[in-house]
Amino acid sequence: MQPTGQPSADTSARGFVLYVGLDETAAQAQGTSLGKLATQVRAFLATLSPQAQTHAAVALAPTSAQGEPIDVVRQALGDPTVSRRPRAEARPSTPRPSGVLIDLSRREVYLDGETLNLTFKEFELLNFLVENGTRTVGREELLENLWRNAEEVPNERTIDVHIRRLRSKLGRLANTVRTVRGQGYRFYEHPEVVVWAAPEYSI
Repeated sequence: MQPTGQPSADTSARGFVLYVGLDETAAQAQGTSLGKLATQVRAFLATLSPQAQTHAAVALAPTSAQGEPIDVVRQALGDPTVSRRPRAEARPSTPRPSGVLIDLSRREVYLDGETLNLTFKEFELLNFLVENGTRTVGREELLENLWRNAEEVPNERTIDVHIRRLRSKLGRLANTVRTVRGQGYRFYEHPEVVVWAAPEYSI
């Protein structure tokens, strides 16, 4: 992911903002809350970069506010880019009725319109293979990139287990993630597989 815009000579990137478009009612329907989600995100970030400082704030907006939830949040928190860059609706408003939709921006995967319940590592594996879809990725490279901050690095058989579970969840389109004997794994394009990324997401 790359910062939006180019910094001037007297500025530098000092952090980033992550906006989450989700109201409290929807969060409670999923058995959680905005406060709990914020705490979990901050805890996860601490495992990635212990020295990073974090601050979480809940966005309050009028119940009559119109627009996509994420845009309402950005406006409520004064995001200076929300007014000058209209949100591009490149993804379909609803999941495709058939095939696989991989939404890298929202970290969601659909199979025939149904959301796949991928674990964090399963999505990370799929995401990495998609980003490197022009080549075969070895097990050692996967371990180095996806487990580099882990307290205990798993062995290569752990990768095989995650890949096997991922392919099982992809159902009839499991063959888009293939084993290249003696080399590793590779993501292959398929007419029924769509990869979507928001304009600000760079791969």
